Amino acid sequence: MLALDYGTARIGCAVTDPSGTLVRPIAVIEPAEVGEVARVAGELGAERVVVGLPLNMDGTEGAQARATLAFCEQLGEDLDLPVETYDERLTTRMAQASRRAGAGAAEDSLAAAHLLEAYLVASDEPQREGDNGA
Repeated sequence: MLALDYGTARIGCAVTDPSGTLVRPIAVIEPAEVGEVARVAGELGAERVVVGLPLNMDGTEGAQARATLAFCEQLGEDLDLPVETYDERLTTRMAQASRRAGAGAAEDSLAAAHLLEAYLVASDEPQREGDNGA
């Protein structure tokens, strides 16, 4: 899986190992272009792309969330892979804490790694009765 922390200037990236259990940040994509994401996804052999959706703290969509959704739509048209969004609230703060703790990767890619870790944990959790996953 490839995770993206989309921004208009650059895109933070993280990837899982083949078993889907370990996550590592990789180089950012600059400039933030769909074609470059497609190239990276192909090189990595990604089977799915997860894009962080920057919702407001109250869960509503702002301008950046709408821009991210438009990017995802275009990415989905260009890739022959599933493209999903996942709530990325607080991943930037987590990435900043990782940098302060000595992580050497770019902050945007650390945010993508935290996003992917959260996505993997949520994917492994059994759904509660009546829970639609939203």
